[in-house]
Parts: sequence; C-alpha cells; structure tokens
Amino acid sequence: MTATVNSKMARRYGEEFKRQAVELMIHGGKSQRQVARELDVSEYSLTLWKKAYLGQQKPAEINGEMKSPEEMAKIIREQYKEIEYLKRQREILSLVLSTVKAEIC
Repeated sequence: MTATVNSKMARRYGEEFKRQAVELMIHGGKSQRQVARELDVSEYSLTLWKKAYLGQQKPAEINGEMKSPEEMAKIIREQYKEIEYLKRQREILSLVLSTVKAEIC
C-alpha cells in the first residue's frame, strides 16, 4: 500500500490503498484508530473511504435475512469483540486449571 504525495500538504491515495485500508478495519479486526495510526492517515479519511466502500457492496443474506453492508460490518466487529472476550476467558480457565492440577499433584 503506497500513497502518492502531490504536495507537502496534500496526499493522494490510490483506490487500492483505500480499499485495503477499509478491509483492514472490517476484516482485520483492527479499530479505525489503529488503522489510521498504522497507515498515517486521518480517521476522517478512513470514515469517508469506508462509507464509499460499503456503498459499493451489495446486500447479502445472513441467517435467512437480508443485511446491508453496514449491518454486515457491524456484525463482523461484534464477532471480533466476542472472539477476543472468549480468548481471554480461555486463558483464564487455562491458568485456573493448571493451578488446580498443580495443587492436586
């Protein structure tokens, strides 16, 4: 992903760069703030790029219901949060189990 610098003040980003940035937010499980920092772009730019990207996507059927691209992106974000929560729970349970095993032996 590269950006073209046209002047000292304004940077122009190619469509591929924008698409990859948005996909990193949606499918990469990273927050908009994280992506903005990593790519050195403004959060506002990412918001505009995401809106344009989702506007190009077609609705899809999920669990028998038609969902807009915005709704699908929201579902993906919620699922990433749930996955992270479950990973933390698994780590805690693993620590507890190892402690209990150590006490038994």
